[in-house]
Amino acid sequence: MSDWEFAHIEFLVALAVIPLLVLWYVFKYWNRQAIVGYSTSQFFQGKTGWKSKIHHALFVLRVLAISAIIVALARPQSSSSWQDIKTEGIDIVIAFDISSSMLARDFEPNRLEAAKEVAIEFIKNRPNDRIGLVVYSGESFTQCPLTTDHDKLINLFEQLENGMVTDGTAIGMGLANAVNRLKESTSKSKVVILLTDGESNMGSIPPITAAEIATTFGVKVYTIGVGTKGQAPMPVSDMFGRIRYQNMDVNIDEETLTQIAELTNGQYFRATNNESLESIYAEIDKLEKTVIEETQYEKKYEEFFSLALIALGLLLAELILRRTIFKSATSHV
Repeated sequence: MSDWEFAHIEFLVALAVIPLLVLWYVFKYWNRQAIVGYSTSQFFQGKTGWKSKIHHALFVLRVLAISAIIVALARPQSSSSWQDIKTEGIDIVIAFDISSSMLARDFEPNRLEAAKEVAIEFIKNRPNDRIGLVVYSGESFTQCPLTTDHDKLINLFEQLENGMVTDGTAIGMGLANAVNRLKESTSKSKVVILLTDGESNMGSIPPITAAEIATTFGVKVYTIGVGTKGQAPMPVSDMFGRIRYQNMDVNIDEETLTQIAELTNGQYFRATNNESLESIYAEIDKLEKTVIEETQYEKKYEEFFSLALIALGLLLAELILRRTIFKSATSHV
């Protein structure tokens, strides 16, 4: 009953008559104790019949019946509700630079690990989207096709490291490979997030050509240039093949990255530290929202009929008891 709603809740005010009836009954009962009629003489012999002890049940039945009628008149209603949720996800491919310059330590612990960590958080925040991963340096390959199995995708992301393919920076190849993964997509929104820290110096497809291909397939490209402004400690090999770090100029082809973004209706971002990289992914997350439509349904059920039946049953029970077992009762309601 706590879940009920009432179509005519004002009728419940009539329940105030119930305590008045109880008071009236108690008052009437005590005032009739001095003049009580008996049909036999057995009551004068010090014996009290069981009927006279429980004849108040008749009044209880009547009060319960009246209460049920009042509540029924208020038209109690129960309801059930459900939601129809329609999700329209976005297809996203992350094109990730794993060239040796991504080991530069102007990010903590380095560009590669910082970029991996932020990208993984981005993936976790988009459970309804299909996301894929393309990696590139001197060459490009697909690490993970579009998938909603984000646990598997994150596991593959964590395995990324420099040296998986020939070193270099083939931005055009990385972008073209990512677009290839999206060209058959039927999603209304297709996005590539292209991350790099340098200038394109390898590959058979120029970056702008790859951007034009993306435009043809309706793919939007967000480009991210990773690296502090000025110099950064870059890994270099000595004559014995050992890696040491040396401050070198940071050269990011921002002009080309900006042009790629503009051609595809995307946006270019520059990340100079861990915090700015996080804010860039957060901004992309806001720009590319998954469409979730919720339709609320509710159905009401009338409950007054069951109460009316209860009231009728109580009144019939009172009538039958009054006409049979309590026919000779000493008190009448």
